[in-house]
Amino acid sequence: MKRGKFQYYTATTIDGFIADENHSLDWLFEIQGGNSSFADFFAQLGAFVMGRSTFDWIVKHEDLLNQPEKWKQYHGDLPCWVFTHRPLPQVQGASIRAATGDIASVCSEILAAANGKNVWLAGGGQLVGSFFDAGFLDELIFQIAPVTLGKGAPLLPRRITSAALELIEARQNGPFIDARYSVIK
Repeated sequence: MKRGKFQYYTATTIDGFIADENHSLDWLFEIQGGNSSFADFFAQLGAFVMGRSTFDWIVKHEDLLNQPEKWKQYHGDLPCWVFTHRPLPQVQGASIRAATGDIASVCSEILAAANGKNVWLAGGGQLVGSFFDAGFLDELIFQIAPVTLGKGAPLLPRRITSAALELIEARQNGPFIDARYSVIK
């Protein structure tokens, strides 16, 4: 069976932040326009992964502990791994697993659950950078927003040179720039 790709799909500001200094994505929801390619992207997924700050923001922003049905509205039945060292709050009816330790030790379990489909690395940047360091990051898919934050959570807080990336696609999407890079291994 073909192995799915580990894909980092996220929105970023022009100055390279995925969340503000309070780990909030509110800046993104202020932008009007653009046709999201997310539905097509989501249809190719078999699992997804996120860091604890991303998970905590989603749980709080969507009030998932009181409205757990929202999880399925947004994520369906996809299994999710949250990298954390603390116990996770339980979102009723959601397939959420805590992951700790080495990225490589968890990837086989994630790939098996994805069943040949792709895996969405939802953030944050430090976690995605760890997937790159371990040799598991396959694609970067960015929607660059017409916003600057000045500070916050960086897109990818590490050095990745142009020799490791190949531009596959770039296009205007309303006020956004959509860009896709393949990671050269």
